[in-house]
Amino acid sequence: MSEAPGPTAAPALRAHSPEVSAARARRWGSLYFAEHVLRVMKSYSWTIVMYGVGQPVAYLFAMGVGLATLVDTGRGAIFGGVSYLTFIAPALLISAAVMSAASEFTFPIMDGFKWRRVYYGPHASPLTPQQIALGQVIAVTVRFLLQSAIYFGVVALFGAAPSPWGWVSILVATLAGLSFGLPLMAYAASITQDKGQFAMVMRFLVMPLFLFSGTFFPLDTLPLTVRWIGWISPIWHGTELGRVFSYGYQEAPLLTVAHVVFLLALAVLGWLLTKRQFIKRMAG
Repeated sequence: MSEAPGPTAAPALRAHSPEVSAARARRWGSLYFAEHVLRVMKSYSWTIVMYGVGQPVAYLFAMGVGLATLVDTGRGAIFGGVSYLTFIAPALLISAAVMSAASEFTFPIMDGFKWRRVYYGPHASPLTPQQIALGQVIAVTVRFLLQSAIYFGVVALFGAAPSPWGWVSILVATLAGLSFGLPLMAYAASITQDKGQFAMVMRFLVMPLFLFSGTFFPLDTLPLTVRWIGWISPIWHGTELGRVFSYGYQEAPLLTVAHVVFLLALAVLGWLLTKRQFIKRMAG
């Protein structure tokens, strides 16, 4: 009888040559660094879920289910004929992305330059500063998309996004997060000493934008002394867009276009400043 053939040996793994590795890094470096950032995020994924999704869902219950029982009584006209829950759901979705941006584009950026200096290892390879910055942005964008999709799913279960175009608010939230986060990323990349700047950003920038951007009541019901905050706020522009797609909020088409242009302009400006700052810091 012939003996059964034994297991074949696995082929030996060989590393790429330095030339091939360098060529791949130059071509795909941004994605390589994005993978690194996403793996780091995985280590605190439950924190991301609880902060990025749990907190706005808690607001949704408190404000949209609890307070709505009082607000909806005889006040429907103020909210465009929809329930209070439907009115605030897009605002909370956008606010969650912006607040996540305030988290991801502050301390992690300074960590990369000052504390653990995680940007300088990849920079010693063929990765350029632009690729490292873009990789960070890609990873955070993935976070925005995932958390916004989960939160939108919760909103849909409550019936607070009746329009078939409601899913577009996931993209709007992501854009709003980037429009706020990229300028903040450029600022964080410019800081060399931690003197409480990020706490000041949260206290005097993020919270006023959250409170005075038409989040809980229409912007035109606020006093003029604080209404201007909404006009320059990514949260308000994103919220108005989100309401258009979530339940068909009626506004002038030119205003809708203005919201998109405003958010895109902030994001592009923030990216240009970020790229410039990364090159400057890593050239020193």
